[in-house]
Amino acid sequence: MSALSVTNSSSSGFALTGFPGLEIYYLWISVPFSIIYVTVFLGNSMVLHVIRTEPSLHQPMFYFLAMLALTDLCMGLSTINTVLGILWGFIQEISLDACIAQSYFIHGLSFMESSVLLAMSFDRYIAICNPLRYSSILTNDKIVKIGVAILCRSSMLIPPVIIRLKFLNYCRPHFLSHSFCLHQDLIRMACSDIRFNSFYALALVICTLLLDAMLILASYVMILHTVLSVASQEERIRSLQTCVSHISAVLVFYIPIIGLTMVHRFGKHLSPLVQVLMGNIYILFPPLINPIIYSIKTQQIRVRIQRLFSLKEPKFSGP
Repeated sequence: MSALSVTNSSSSGFALTGFPGLEIYYLWISVPFSIIYVTVFLGNSMVLHVIRTEPSLHQPMFYFLAMLALTDLCMGLSTINTVLGILWGFIQEISLDACIAQSYFIHGLSFMESSVLLAMSFDRYIAICNPLRYSSILTNDKIVKIGVAILCRSSMLIPPVIIRLKFLNYCRPHFLSHSFCLHQDLIRMACSDIRFNSFYALALVICTLLLDAMLILASYVMILHTVLSVASQEERIRSLQTCVSHISAVLVFYIPIIGLTMVHRFGKHLSPLVQVLMGNIYILFPPLINPIIYSIKTQQIRVRIQRLFSLKEPKFSGP
């Protein structure tokens, strides 16, 4: 970290935090992070390419998966410049305007991913609980409307709280807790009245992340009720298997958010390294794991990827 002087000027730079105490190992640490980012970009791009080029995958479930992959791809793009920049020694601080812009994209993309996961749970609910009307309910026109609603919800609710960051007075030491910018990190350094930011941000989290999580849980309660009413155990297992990928994606998204929130709220006594690790897990774990989950657990995606690399499934001859 640079020896950034403490200043009362809101226009001065904010020092990014890499891995405290491990500065001499940054070059080595950058290797796995570079591999992770390459995997994020290649994995999600591959999922998008397979869905776009394979006509049999032009179905509601895979359209929502494409939205998820695009969101994860954008999350990687929004943080790579600062995360790798500080490890490679290219940058050590970030301007207020750039920090505000990055926090807008990070939080907006988090809300977008939550909304997409909610839409995917609705897709699974219709497919299992009302399969005969699946194609008539989730038409291409309705999917486009859902996509536009997700985009508007994720991009238009955040500006009031993000724009106000520009007009706060940052008189506390300009040291960020992570190698990227978050809203809660910036208001922690402000000496102005931050009640609007605090209450609005809390209401936003409740109305988006928490509400989405509750609706996803409710959808799976109804799915479970429908599945348990099916007489055949084989049909029950087959129905639940179609939800495994989505349930995994939900856990991969929400567990890091809960962990990072707990660290920020109750982990003041913890080492700064813990906050840094949780922050990096929050922004990198879902984009890294989601394409792996869907490539492994979704047969249609797995077969198309194998075909893309000209890999044939092994044929087993009889004894």
